[in-house]
Amino acid sequence: MNRKKFIRQTGYLLVGIPLGVNLLQSCESIYYAKSSQQGSKIIIPKTEFYKNPDDTNTKRKYVLLTIENLKFPVCLYHLKKENYAAALLQCTHRGCELEVGGGIYSCPCHGSEFNTKGEILSGPATKQLKTYTLTTDEKNIYLQLS
Repeated sequence: MNRKKFIRQTGYLLVGIPLGVNLLQSCESIYYAKSSQQGSKIIIPKTEFYKNPDDTNTKRKYVLLTIENLKFPVCLYHLKKENYAAALLQCTHRGCELEVGGGIYSCPCHGSEFNTKGEILSGPATKQLKTYTLTTDEKNIYLQLS
């Protein structure tokens, strides 16, 4: 193989691998859930996690929430049966909006990573994400803003 061909193929490989990894991580589409607000409480129907309301076996792992007066979305993650976690998608390092994928929140600006409970996996961030208290009943998830 000549040198030019080798350099070209290596370049394609270096560009292609990160693109492929991003595509695989983002296979699940981003879904903004419908919610309502009563004072400082956000109410999210559990049915928002169903991809198809007629098929309760196909669930989303997470939904995003747009909340009035918050600059960034909140990610509501379904961890286990009746266990959920909610975190503001704002990096604690420099304030960039976090990306959701592969079971983690990652910062596209400087590379910080957080788990679904908002705990730091890798820096440069040194503070955990803002998280919210959640309660549930048979039909809804309640997110307490304050």
